[in-house]
Amino acid sequence: MTDLTLVEPGKGATPIWPVSEGDFAKWLGRQPAPVKAWLEAHRFQPKPGRFQTIPSKTGELLGVVVGVGSRVSMWNFAGLSLGLPAGTYCIEPVRGSLDAGTATIAALGWAHGSYRFERYPKAPKGEGGAQLEWPAKADRDYVENTFAAGTMTRNLINTPAGDLGPADLAAAALSLAGDLGATAETTVGSALLTSGYPMVHAVGKAGRQEPRLVDIRWGTKGPKVTLVGKGVCFDTGGLDLKPADGMLLMKKDMAGAAICLGLLHLIASQKLEVRLRVLLPMVENAVSSDSYHPGDVLSSRKGLTVEIGNTDAEGRLILADALAEADRERPDLLLDFSTLTGAARVALGPDLPALYANEDEVANELMEIGTEESDPSWRMPLWPPYAEMLDSKIADMNNISPGSFAGSITAALFLQKFVTRSPRWVHLDLYGWSNKPRPGRPEGGDPQMLRAVYRLIERRAGKKKVKRKG
Repeated sequence: MTDLTLVEPGKGATPIWPVSEGDFAKWLGRQPAPVKAWLEAHRFQPKPGRFQTIPSKTGELLGVVVGVGSRVSMWNFAGLSLGLPAGTYCIEPVRGSLDAGTATIAALGWAHGSYRFERYPKAPKGEGGAQLEWPAKADRDYVENTFAAGTMTRNLINTPAGDLGPADLAAAALSLAGDLGATAETTVGSALLTSGYPMVHAVGKAGRQEPRLVDIRWGTKGPKVTLVGKGVCFDTGGLDLKPADGMLLMKKDMAGAAICLGLLHLIASQKLEVRLRVLLPMVENAVSSDSYHPGDVLSSRKGLTVEIGNTDAEGRLILADALAEADRERPDLLLDFSTLTGAARVALGPDLPALYANEDEVANELMEIGTEESDPSWRMPLWPPYAEMLDSKIADMNNISPGSFAGSITAALFLQKFVTRSPRWVHLDLYGWSNKPRPGRPEGGDPQMLRAVYRLIERRAGKKKVKRKG
């Protein structure tokens, strides 16, 4: 596991100066002539996340200037932990002092920047060795727990399907539940039929490991919060087979379940007063003589029948059964997480999850928090007229619409059919992956919406929001 490279304050740490675009000229004007000349020679501009080491007259490291744009973000500091020479550093504001929120963000960005997936390869030579002194007002518990939750989530998403099938993912979930003192139940294979999860069974029965549903409960006080995560450990597309290039990243199709487990870890570690339930349907959408077919009609936990227009629209089927069970308890807040549609990525790209909600207040609040936490989303409409695109001639509905229009919206409308009691439901159609290496976000699994949703639940649990300046 990647180490948390933050240490207790001491003596002799090299200063890191965060400078905004508005403060840079004034700050530069106060610097000695050699520092000015050095930065001018390197054409340094305080763009977000850019940094420049500055030598002393004797060639030693004098300090590091890092750009923070117009607003401090955790990503401004994420490139430092692996990008700086080995040594100990401290954050030294160019004016005033770090408030608690900004100190926490800086520490979290540094921590996230040190992540590497280390299950298989050796660590690259020459990387690492830089450590940051804890900023004085940083919320250490939050940073440590968020980093641990994010690391676990990323590691699960990054693990290939050959080493992480439904049974393996369930084992990881049960192990985490045991460590946190949560209760957990698992329904496996044909027991899904007798327990009322027929669509989870249908999608996963062709896989090498039996399909299953893990049901975890933690906490006894506070509002009811239920998380549902798509756990498709690999998606071939089923009999509507994906092309080869469409399968390359399908190990990440369980990112929704991984993010839910990350949230369970963070919520329990932070000891929020909530009654948390986590429902995780886990399958492999494989091809065999036991695969479900295009044209089949499946029963669901809700009692609705679903015609299969395409076996590659499997995520919404397993989510629907789990959402129907979650909705039965009418939780105060119900959220589902899934790598559901390519249409959402076409519309919003890889970095901006599509957010659907049945209540304006919770949607607006989550988008606001996402901006504050550098964990954004964008609201999309549950547009009722498009529901007719899911009409079927032989069943209550089809699992896809007949054309390519509004694919993410119709998927959300499909799920909405299974959420009829919960007053606040949020559906997050996300990518769960970073396509290109960036500071703090190496190519690979990305725990999108983990921090934003945690802060939303923290507010609902009555914990005060940490405010920050600038």
